[in-house]
Amino acid sequence: MLKKSLAVIALLAGVSGGVAKAETISAFCAPTEFELCTNVAKAWHEKTGNEVKINKMPAQLDDAIPIYQQLLASKSADVDVLFLDVIWLGMFKNNLLDLTTMIPKEDQDKHFASTLGAAKLDGKLVAMPAYMDVGLMFYRKDLLEKYGKQPPKTWEELAATAKEIQDKERDAGNKGMWGYVWQAKSYEGLTCDAIELIASNGGGTIISNDGKVTINNPQAVQALDRAKGWIGTITPEGVLGYDEEASRAIFEAGNAVFHRNWPYVWGTSHAAGSAIVDKVGVMPLPVGKAGEKSSGCLGPMYYGVSKFSTKQKVAADFVDFITGTDMQKMRAVQSAFNPSIQSLYNDPEVLAKIPFLKDNQQAFADSAVRPSGYTGTSYNRVSQAFYRAVHDILSGSANTESTLKSLASRLEKLKESR
Repeated sequence: MLKKSLAVIALLAGVSGGVAKAETISAFCAPTEFELCTNVAKAWHEKTGNEVKINKMPAQLDDAIPIYQQLLASKSADVDVLFLDVIWLGMFKNNLLDLTTMIPKEDQDKHFASTLGAAKLDGKLVAMPAYMDVGLMFYRKDLLEKYGKQPPKTWEELAATAKEIQDKERDAGNKGMWGYVWQAKSYEGLTCDAIELIASNGGGTIISNDGKVTINNPQAVQALDRAKGWIGTITPEGVLGYDEEASRAIFEAGNAVFHRNWPYVWGTSHAAGSAIVDKVGVMPLPVGKAGEKSSGCLGPMYYGVSKFSTKQKVAADFVDFITGTDMQKMRAVQSAFNPSIQSLYNDPEVLAKIPFLKDNQQAFADSAVRPSGYTGTSYNRVSQAFYRAVHDILSGSANTESTLKSLASRLEKLKESR
């Protein structure tokens, strides 16, 4: 009955004098959440009478970049709403509508400040968060309990606990046990892992928001040297080729005490076939030293409005709706997407689906942001230079101090071409 009433209201809105005519807009959506987007579009239609045509993005999201570039370069009005990775915001910021006054202030304030802040570039709010990821530490709670250990607060404590449990488990017959698995392959994932290590040690995030290259500092050197020391002791040498999935496989086979990854591992580690169902704990990443913040790398997704849309007000209303509390709760409950709206971290229905959120809210609040906002179109080159340099350090083929000094000089040139 309610749906029929809303449909009548929407019809009347299109024919009544003085009432806005229903509009149709077009939006991009990731293929993994196409059904969710379709449900959101239906809910928005029932609320406003407006329609959304959902365009499915490529399976590999980065393949959408040239599509966006072509649409925006031609100032096309064919697509109104864009689905955006956080590291794309700087790249497309000049082609996105400023939402500062288009989205109610009270709706903006519901989101984690770090997540909303990553979309505030050059004094403009270029997108709204849809959901978020952050680097977290997964651990074998059964093994920590077995050996009387508490979840570590610092990286040094993690290394000591990992080594002790690893060695005792090997002595007990599990020769394949490692203390800590993570991602050290030469790719974007290493940029995330390395920023976490450096930022949590007080060494910054490569390039600061005002454009200063900060990577060449003693705290960064200390953090990377510490990580290099793990390889071959608590971390297999193969980590230099591990991405998220390769490292996850070791953890879920029961062969690692600690594992850094994204929140999705909570679900996969409790799925059929995992050797560690009901044996997993989750915590914020450790800090490099007392007084620093846990600095899990921020990995949210956003919705923004094309500056070339001819229906900007309607498109902004849809962005406000799809990133709002009700829709983020639906995403969390149905598909375990982590909300960017802080109040949902205390919602019973959300916590029933994603229980670790309750004790890890601070990890989402204290996340570290990659320097994509400032570097814009140069971000990929900046990140590539960074992760290649870090990989050389971790593999032992380069000196840490001289490598970071050389990297800083190179980044000074790369950032100028943004």
